[in-house]
Amino acid sequence: MKKRTLKNGLLTAGLLGLLTAAPAFAHFQMIYTPQSALERGGAQELKLVFTHPFSAEHTMNMEPVQEFYVIHQRGEEGEAKKTDLKQYLKEISWTSLEGKGKAFEAKLPASVMRSMGDYMFVLVPTPYYEKADEEYIQQFTKMIMNVGGVPGNWHVPVGLPAEIVPLDKPYANWTGGVFRGVVMANGKPVPHAEIEVEYLNHEPDMAKNAFGKTPKIKAPHPAFEAMGIRANANGEFTIGLPKAGWWGIAALGVGPEDSYKDKGLAQEAVLWIQVTDIP
Repeated sequence: MKKRTLKNGLLTAGLLGLLTAAPAFAHFQMIYTPQSALERGGAQELKLVFTHPFSAEHTMNMEPVQEFYVIHQRGEEGEAKKTDLKQYLKEISWTSLEGKGKAFEAKLPASVMRSMGDYMFVLVPTPYYEKADEEYIQQFTKMIMNVGGVPGNWHVPVGLPAEIVPLDKPYANWTGGVFRGVVMANGKPVPHAEIEVEYLNHEPDMAKNAFGKTPKIKAPHPAFEAMGIRANANGEFTIGLPKAGWWGIAALGVGPEDSYKDKGLAQEAVLWIQVTDIP
C-alpha cells in the first residue's frame, strides 16, 4: 500500500497520542459550513474545497464528484435515511491566498434537514493527481451536523473503503477537551495508522467563496501547521482540542486501492470536527 512520505515534526502541546512525523501544507478535502450544531433545521449551504486549511495558500482543482450524500438518523433507535445530494452541487471558483481553484457548493433545501437528529455528510471525490508526488490522492471525507441536540448515527461506520469513526460527538466539543476516533479500512481498524491533524486557520467567506486573509494563529515552526500522530494497535487515537474552530483529521494511505490510471493512489480518510469555547 503506497503512502505519502512524511517529514519529521514536533506535535503541539494539547495533542495526545504517539508522535510521528508530518509535513506542512497537507492536503485536506473540506466539507465546510459555519455551524455544525443547530437548534433548528432548515436550508443549509455547504462548500466542498480541496486545500491546505492551515496556510490557505493553495486550492487544488476538484474533478466532478463521484458521490455526495447525507445519512440522517434521529435517536440511536431511529431509522437511518440516506439522501443523494449530487443534484444540489454547483461548480464554483474558490479563492485562496495564492490563487483560485475549482470547488463545489451545495445549497440544500429545508426538506433535507427539517428533522432533529444527526446528519452525516459523506463525500467521495474523484482522485486528484499530485504532480509533486507523481500519484493520485482520494480522500473519503465526512462531516457530521446535528439538529436539536437529539443524537443519532454520529458513531456509526458508513462502510467506506477508508474512514474515521468518531468515539466522541464531532459537533459537541469544548475547547481544552479531547477527541477520540478509530481509523478503519474495509470495516476493520487500521493498527498504527498515520494521521495528520490541521486547524482551519483562515475563516471561509461563504458569500465570496474565499479564505480570509488574516490567520487566526501563527505557527512558531512549520511542524505545527500539519501535526502528526499515530493510532494505537487498535486503530484508536486521541487528540487535544486547544482552540475553538474547525479541525481536520486525515488518516494517510489507509484505503485498500493503491493504483489509479497506471499511477500510485493514496486513499485517505478525513473527518472534520468543530470545537466551541466555553462561555
